[in-house]
Amino acid sequence: MKQLIAAVICALFALSTAYAQQPQGEAKKGAPAAEKKAEKAKKEPSEAQKKQQERMKDCNAKAEGKSGDDRKKYMGSCLKGEDGKKEPSAAQKKQQERMKDCNAKAEGKAGDDRKKFMSTCLKG
Repeated sequence: MKQLIAAVICALFALSTAYAQQPQGEAKKGAPAAEKKAEKAKKEPSEAQKKQQERMKDCNAKAEGKSGDDRKKYMGSCLKGEDGKKEPSAAQKKQQERMKDCNAKAEGKAGDDRKKFMSTCLKG
């Protein structure tokens, strides 16, 4: 029984390697397509591509010293054109001021009392 299983495995292996080989005539047919791809690769980059390459160089230089997630986050925002130094909007500033005020008034409160107070304070 073991010999039969071994023979079947050997036969399948031999068939799979024979099937995977490509005839020599077909290998030559693919050569012109490969040449066309090489020609396309030699073309000059478009203006948009050049601009993106320059932005990549600039962002890469500015991101020096950063690593890991900080670098990824910075590069993502830099490549999108964001500088990472956005000023908060007027509504955001107002909300921040309200948070500061409510937080100062909630001093000394804890737990559910603090949650309830902060919720009503921030709504009003």
